[in-house]
Formats: sequence, structure tokens, C-alpha cells
Amino acid sequence: MENQDQQTFFDWIMVFLPVANVLPEPLKVEALAGDAGFRRYYRLNTQPSLIAVDSPPAKENNPAYIAVAMALQAQGIRTPKVHAVDFAQGFFLLEDFGCDLLQPMLSPKTVGSCYQQAEEMLLEIQKTVPDPVVFPCYDAQRLRDEMALFSHWFVTELLGIELEQQEVALLDRLFDGLVDSALAQPQVVVHRDYHSRNLMLLADQQLGVIDFQDAVHGPITYDLVSLLKDCYVRWPAEQMRERALSFKSRARVNVDDQQFLGWFDLMGLQRHIKVMGIFARLALRDGKSAYLQDLPLVMRYSLETAKDYPHSRAFYEWFLQRIEPQLSAQPWYSDWQTAGDDL
Repeated sequence: MENQDQQTFFDWIMVFLPVANVLPEPLKVEALAGDAGFRRYYRLNTQPSLIAVDSPPAKENNPAYIAVAMALQAQGIRTPKVHAVDFAQGFFLLEDFGCDLLQPMLSPKTVGSCYQQAEEMLLEIQKTVPDPVVFPCYDAQRLRDEMALFSHWFVTELLGIELEQQEVALLDRLFDGLVDSALAQPQVVVHRDYHSRNLMLLADQQLGVIDFQDAVHGPITYDLVSLLKDCYVRWPAEQMRERALSFKSRARVNVDDQQFLGWFDLMGLQRHIKVMGIFARLALRDGKSAYLQDLPLVMRYSLETAKDYPHSRAFYEWFLQRIEPQLSAQPWYSDWQTAGDDL
């Protein structure tokens, strides 16, 4: 942030500080680690503390953030309270949820209780009224566009592989099947990035949710597989399948277990194919190379699922033949077959 822009930001903060948040000394701001977007976060030395956000309106959909926050809060979901917003400049003042992300708290002893709490909150999110103005449809075009990121950013830009016509056709067939599976499911409000780095343990031991501005109306398994097949942490597959079926029962999804697990797995494959593209784009376009270290786990989820389903088996075989030989030369690469086993 340029000095002039910084001063504008600080001046705006001083004008809109809530009366209840006392500033006992000159304003100080502490830069915090950001997310995968262009927003920048700062903790203020007020009592109680606040989070100031610089969210460039040309790059971030700030009205969507506020609209989704309000809709989720109306359903009783804990999202940061919005104390002030300036859409023209892209400035927010938000409640400070603290520093306790769920991910560092996860262990074999705590994962059951933590995920139970996260799943209960997810059930409430899915009851949110799906206002189409607030929650756009997660339609076939959007699902396909996401998977196209894999072909462009991961395969071509990151690995330098030019896809041949028959390979494009193979991927198109896979993508069509994954879209059909997603659209066949009951449709609910979807956070769209519901995992352990976007859930926070609050002072009252309840969970709060962040990074929800891309929420949509879409498949019922999307957020569940984001949580249980987390791109940043892995748990035993059978344990997560049991959790998925428990969630199905609580959500009262009226299909048999095999159908639900098929939806769950194939939704995960759609998401993880997309994520391979997103992580590559974050590294190459945005300079956020740390995300490359998480690619082997995302590959593992993708390939384990692709191997098990007839429609996606060709993708599994193609990946092993065409993609895997190019991976060993990548400085970030580690064996995908053991990714996530270190917890």
C-alpha cells in the first residue's frame, strides 16, 4: 500500500471507529496473514480489538461479502460483525475473531469433536434461505469453468504440457460427468471453501466462519467434502466416509448410502481438480508459491477417487502416464501417494 493510500485508509478507520471500541493510545495496525484473494487484513489496537480490511473493489466483490455475511448471521451463523464498510474504497471494519484457526487444533484426539461441531454448523448453513440475489446458482457453466483452471494453469502453465486433442476430449468427458453428478444432488447454500483454515474457535468455544463471500446455491455434498477431504490436512479415508454418512442421516438426504458416497467422492474430485488449477494460478500469477506445497495432497485425493469410479478411471490412468512423469522435476513436489500421512 502506497503511503498516500495508507494515510487515506488510516483516516477512514479513525472516522468510523465504533464508540464501543476504545482507542487508548495512537492508532496502531498489525498486518495479518491474508487469504488466497487480494484482501489485506490489519488488527487494530482498540479495546476490544477490531480488524480493518483493505479489499480492492476492482478485484474483490465486496457487496457479496456483506450480503452473504448478513444472510448467514440471520441464520445464526457466527461471521464477523460488520461495523463499517466503504464500498467505493473497499474498506471494512470487522469484529476480531482472534487467531485460533481450527487447523492447528486438529489431532487424532480432537478431530472427532471438532468436526462434529463444524458439521453441525454446516447443517445450519444449509438451512439458509437461498436468495438468488445473494447466492448465485452453482450451475453447469460455473462448475466447468472451475475445472478448466486445471487444464490451463496446472497442466500447461505450471507443468508446461500442451494438451493434445484427444486429451482435451478425455477431460471434457470427465468434466461432463462430474457436472451431471453435482447437479443431480439436492441444492443448498454452499460456503464454497469450508475447511479448517476458514473455521475459527472463538472465545466462547463456538465456531466462527470466515472467507464466505463466494457462497452459492449448489450441491449438498460440496462443503462436506471440502471439510472432510481438506486440502491442507488428511484423515483416514474410512473414518471420513463414516462421517459423511452420519451427516447424510442428520441432513435427511433421501438416497441410499452408495449414492450419497458417490456424490460425495465425485464432488470432491470436481473440487480438487479445480484446486490444482487454483493453487498453480496463485503461485504463477499472484506470487503465492506456498500453495504449491499442498498440491501433492490434492493430487492424492483426486487420484484415489478417480481410480475407484468407472467414469473417472481413464483420467486416473492418463494422469499417471502423462502428468506424473513431469512432477519429479518440480521443486515443490513430494510423493502424492503418502501426502498427508505425517499427522
